Amino acid sequence: MTLLEKIIALHSGKETVSPGEIVDVEIDMRVARDFGGANVVKHIKDSGLIIDDPGKTLFTFDCNPTGSDQKYTVNQHICRLFARENGVKVYDIDAGIGTHLLIDKGIVPPGQTALSTDSHANILGAIGAFGQGMGDMDIAAAWLKGKIWFRVPPSIIINLNGVIPPKLDAKDIALNLLKQFGANSLLGYSIEMGGSVSERLSLDDRITISSMATEMGAIIILFPPSKSIIDYCSKASGKKFEPVYADKDAHYEKTFDIDVSGFSQLVSRPGEPHDAVPLKEVSGTKIDSAFVGSCTNGRLTDMRIIASILKNRKVAPGVVLKIVPATNEIWNKCLSEGLIKIFKKAGAMVSNAGCAGCAAGQVGQNGQGEVTISSGNRNFPGKQGKGSVYLASPAVVASSAVAGYITDADNIPEKPAVFSSRPLTIVPQTSVNAGSRRTHEQFIEGHIRLISRDNIDTDMIFHNRYLTITDINEMGKFTFDNLKGYESFSSKVRKGDILVAGKNFGCGSSRQQAVDCFVSLGMSGILAESFGAIYERNAINAAFPIMTITPDIVKDLNEGDLVRIDLKTGYIINKSTGRNYHSQPFSDVQYNIYQRGGLLV
Repeated sequence: MTLLEKIIALHSGKETVSPGEIVDVEIDMRVARDFGGANVVKHIKDSGLIIDDPGKTLFTFDCNPTGSDQKYTVNQHICRLFARENGVKVYDIDAGIGTHLLIDKGIVPPGQTALSTDSHANILGAIGAFGQGMGDMDIAAAWLKGKIWFRVPPSIIINLNGVIPPKLDAKDIALNLLKQFGANSLLGYSIEMGGSVSERLSLDDRITISSMATEMGAIIILFPPSKSIIDYCSKASGKKFEPVYADKDAHYEKTFDIDVSGFSQLVSRPGEPHDAVPLKEVSGTKIDSAFVGSCTNGRLTDMRIIASILKNRKVAPGVVLKIVPATNEIWNKCLSEGLIKIFKKAGAMVSNAGCAGCAAGQVGQNGQGEVTISSGNRNFPGKQGKGSVYLASPAVVASSAVAGYITDADNIPEKPAVFSSRPLTIVPQTSVNAGSRRTHEQFIEGHIRLISRDNIDTDMIFHNRYLTITDINEMGKFTFDNLKGYESFSSKVRKGDILVAGKNFGCGSSRQQAVDCFVSLGMSGILAESFGAIYERNAINAAFPIMTITPDIVKDLNEGDLVRIDLKTGYIINKSTGRNYHSQPFSDVQYNIYQRGGLLV
């Protein structure tokens, strides 16, 4: 078995597991954040559920670590009160990013399993542990049962060999991999890293690369734990644990041997993380702001890199540089090592630890027309604000902040670029309407609503500025209001309509609202060429019909066609054209959850 298969087998009471098999996986640590946490509490209370093991249950408040948003503050306190009543530990707004705490505090050692409402919980692959981001319904079920159903994914292995070119770091490796594989060619796979380069990578490097698994559409990027990783985790946990490794004769569906000697410094252009181009193609682009942080690049290594560039320099006039360490411990080390003094002397803004730029209302967000260069993992439209976001390594971000335009450390000018005035266009918000509908019949029927696009992410479907909404009846009117050209979708859709889209629908965050908004609108279901892994789970668990269809079927369906779908057999009848198709039917687990009306029913 592969590394992931062995971890799953050990946690499902089976000697072996294989790709495609659905098993109940025991979860060693079950985590909810301030985003999603209040919904988990609501599920638990509304369903009259009890917690399986409070000692294996956590809250982490990392989306709004300042407690500065009133709705987030309300949700955080809901979680605090629940935690007090049930003996659940809270890592509060002073702690930092939850997934990093799970590693640094030894809460989840190598070989163990964890769930979180954070779509980047697969960062735990950096230490050879199984972490998954899931929706609030999945987390509630894990709190209740201590385990969750999971479909064993196929595994591939990527062997990194050669010599990393000078000036390149782990973020550059991640962007090169993202450029090569794109957002969906490895959709649904577990990636295991091998080769001499992988073996030499530090913990911080591994975290950076593993954190980009979600952007590649992968379930997880797993690194077999090295001796230094085991020593680190042993010291952090204070416990004995048995690391897990793949069998020598493990079967991988695909093997990729990559020479990193050919890698170069890349920058992802605004809109898509995988749209990574050589630095020289965007060099000279004037920026308004820069951000270093996120679960991808908020480690101490990153802080030291940007300090080395900022020392005895100033941030360019008019440019705002925002720096957010990943955890409070890293923040304190920055203080004791004098890094904070360097940051402040250079003119940077330093925030307390947390996720920052990825969460609405937090440090790292940008405004309409603003150009930002960021060390984050995502630059989907609207994800980090209304402006444009380029993704790069911390070194490039810090260098660009000093120069006033995108550049690297070797090309920082003596005098920074200055701003010239440019007009700002304000786009008015669109008013929308909402409705609701739910059925659990074997057949669904409706008119096609066609969106011929791949990689429609959850921020396009249901933007993060609405994440504090917990009433499903309010969600529908915000559907697609962050997808250009479809802002008025909710006012035009009719009850019973069926959405048809391309590859990797629902990629991005773990938010359940990106499913619930369609339920709120009364839609019958979604057909797509493929779905983001977390999104697929969320839809199944909410008893909302989704089905995978081939590109040929997508091309043959037209806006407004009336179709009838047999969820059990996958048979589709296009009543408008008379043509018939066959798609992937519901699995037994999916159909069982659908008939019950949801995972928690």
